[in-house]
Amino acid sequence: MGRFKQWLHRFMMGRYGTDKLSMTILTAGVIVSILSIFLPFPFVKLLLTLTAYVLMFWAIFRCFSRNTYKRYQENRKYLMLLDRIKDRQHRYFSCPRCRQPVRVPRGKGKIAIKCPKCGEKFIKKT
Repeated sequence: MGRFKQWLHRFMMGRYGTDKLSMTILTAGVIVSILSIFLPFPFVKLLLTLTAYVLMFWAIFRCFSRNTYKRYQENRKYLMLLDRIKDRQHRYFSCPRCRQPVRVPRGKGKIAIKCPKCGEKFIKKT
């Protein structure tokens, strides 16, 4: 067992591994695969099975990828999107000049927002 463990350790060196996005994609693939088992329509069943395989292949590809920076950026964007969905107390706007995301409290009516990056002022309703 020691040789296999060493080989696996050397094989995974420099590879990205798993993260939250990979696990979400893999879970979605498994759910779609299980869903395709219970559908009686052959064309839909085939389409869902192919979708499940593509999702699972994508998750495995992300785990074995050597382009760690790109995988890290994808996961970071996914986590930021999850944070935005979970954040019910704030609204997010993009600065019209530099496209910097700006977070403001929800339910304050029309407010003047100043971009922290470029200093642009704009008015939005929260």
